Amino acid sequence: MTDQIPECPAATCLTAAACNVLNASEPATKVRFSESYAADWAGGNITAIGDYQPPGRPSRPERPELRPPRDMPRRRFHSVRGRVSFIHAIAHIELNAIDLAWDMVARFAGEGLPRDFFDDWTGVAADEARHFQLLAGYLKRNGAAYGDLPAHDGLWEAASITCDDILARLALVPMVLEARGLDTTPAAIRKFGEAGDQDAAEILTAIAEEEIPHVAAGVRWFEHVCAARGMEPISTYHRFVRERFKGKLKAPFAADARRSAGFDPAYYEPLSALSDPEPSH
Repeated sequence: MTDQIPECPAATCLTAAACNVLNASEPATKVRFSESYAADWAGGNITAIGDYQPPGRPSRPERPELRPPRDMPRRRFHSVRGRVSFIHAIAHIELNAIDLAWDMVARFAGEGLPRDFFDDWTGVAADEARHFQLLAGYLKRNGAAYGDLPAHDGLWEAASITCDDILARLALVPMVLEARGLDTTPAAIRKFGEAGDQDAAEILTAIAEEEIPHVAAGVRWFEHVCAARGMEPISTYHRFVRERFKGKLKAPFAADARRSAGFDPAYYEPLSALSDPEPSH
């Protein structure tokens, strides 16, 4: 990240603000713009939605090197290097999550959604920016920085294959990928604690608590759009996940956290690898 962070340009409408974030390449700039525009929207300094179209792909810094998920190394918690590698991977996810929230705002602004939709996703963007800062701070305290290690591009691949339909986007991003974070983060927190790394454990605990409302927003707006289109939500979710998500949903699920997000097991349990019938003999 560069030391010089440009001033956040004034935005005439929310979609213009979203595009400014998406077109910012440096993480520190993306974070600052996100926080500023989310506050402007919440405070009434930006009131119009507008119709600016987002780029096909957000701007990114030259580093980190992006690799396919299968080429990413295993991360171990017993060494500082291993823990830094894990936090770097989460920081990369959170940076992508900033862009995903703003892309949601701009890409689907023409869907006729109420202002509450934009309240939710600008709030999500501000949360993700804060999460990235927390993780970047951890990296700095441990002699590293975002971009020092390779990362994978799976999150934006999910965005690319769902750019045509808001239901597909909601199904795959908050209701599959972010929900997966609810399942996996408690084990990571426990491993950091066992390694004596309370700094990382506390950061991940704070992030995990704020991710529940993000998944809840995904469920809420998925059901809202389904109702507007006269579609049954659970079967619609199953169809989108089967058509566009590679692989099965992985159990075990964090049932309590998902329940707190209003995420009924009827959505995800039938799609679990554990729900496959026994092979015949």
